[in-house]
Amino acid sequence: MPRSPDDTADAVDSDDSDILVLDAQTLKDLEIFHADTQGASLFEFCNLTQTEGGAKVLRQRMERPWSNPQRIQATQQAIAFILAHRPAFNGLPSAYIAGRVEYYAHEILPIVTQENPLEFGLGAFALRANHARYYSNIVRGAQNTCRLILALRRLLAQAELASPTGDLAPAFSEMQALLARPRFASIPEQLFAGRTWTMLRMDQVFRIHEKATIARLLQLIYEIDALIAMADVTAAQGFVLPDIIRGPLSVQAEGLTHPFVLQAVPNAVALNQACRVLFLTGPNMAGKTTYLRAFATALYLAHLGMGVPATRFAFVPTQRLFSSLSLSDDLRNGVSYFRAEALRVKAVAQAIANGFHVVALMDEPFKGTNVKDAFDASLAILARFAARENCLFMFSSHLIELSDRLSTTGQIDCRYFEADERDGRLRFDYLLRPGVSRQRLGMRVLEEEGVFELLDNH
Repeated sequence: MPRSPDDTADAVDSDDSDILVLDAQTLKDLEIFHADTQGASLFEFCNLTQTEGGAKVLRQRMERPWSNPQRIQATQQAIAFILAHRPAFNGLPSAYIAGRVEYYAHEILPIVTQENPLEFGLGAFALRANHARYYSNIVRGAQNTCRLILALRRLLAQAELASPTGDLAPAFSEMQALLARPRFASIPEQLFAGRTWTMLRMDQVFRIHEKATIARLLQLIYEIDALIAMADVTAAQGFVLPDIIRGPLSVQAEGLTHPFVLQAVPNAVALNQACRVLFLTGPNMAGKTTYLRAFATALYLAHLGMGVPATRFAFVPTQRLFSSLSLSDDLRNGVSYFRAEALRVKAVAQAIANGFHVVALMDEPFKGTNVKDAFDASLAILARFAARENCLFMFSSHLIELSDRLSTTGQIDCRYFEADERDGRLRFDYLLRPGVSRQRLGMRVLEEEGVFELLDNH
């Protein structure tokens, strides 16, 4: 947080080592800010803010999720406090008042700058006489600012909000200090119309002497608005606040789903240093990619400090999150599909070589080359991934022959999804099972869709 005008509250500045880094490809894969389909992005899904400023703060949080456990926990504590006292937070100044005060603070209006009472009186008379339209805007702006200050006083005076926790504690403390500034003492508990002299003195306070204070109060309102939105999403969706654990990198989850999938089938996750790599197999449409997205999305939300779509989620925070779910070639720059895959693996390898704790997800990598190359590349990469401490990987593949070679490699857990082939149609239960899928359904799907019949009979 930036400091208040007179350093009335301690501010904690984060550095990049506190941030979970996601690159552009991962942001795209997880649809954090832009959805590939007509559905909402994750930001739009979470954006229950009431103010434009709150939406900006929420976006900033989502652009820079925490990797520092203490930072994540501070947000969790704030969200838990809001959920426990949600009605009290309805006293936060409305979006209308905050918006009008923001407009007033930035609107180009005349102002009486003189401090001497006589000179001030002459300036006030001239402004009222010569700028009647501007005067009414000044009065409304000053009144709305008074309303904002009074609303904040009432919010903080509530007994149930006397001991805020986490991110709320410094925000409330700073707000208390700002509201106690001497020039605000003359604002009465009941809003007044006021004489010209009084209103223009208040305007002078708000737009000259305490301009930075008003700006900071607005920013704190937006910070709280963003936290309230995160809490409201957590409650409305029935998300659970994760447990932050210590030790080597690991993620344990039960009942994990993707928030965008209706009637989603829950599954578990168990990645740790004994099983650093999950090797995932199964036919197309069985749920592999959705499972990868669900895991990465939940891990991302956990690093934000908000709830996740699971019945239980425990994790050691990581520093880098990579996904490779929707790669494409780049014709303009002459990058083939396979080279794009190789560059993606290189980005993960570089982060590991730089000493970062990494979680990476790869959906059927090396599709852009022949089967022999894909087999050899996959085996070589999986063996190296499995050997990296404090890193975790999910690797889906149709190369089920890899399982014969993986049995001699430690730290690799094999899981699969499958299709039910009874009753003449394929059905999927989307349940994760231990082992490796042996289903080969490509021909079956083409037959079901009538492709061969069309080509043979026409």
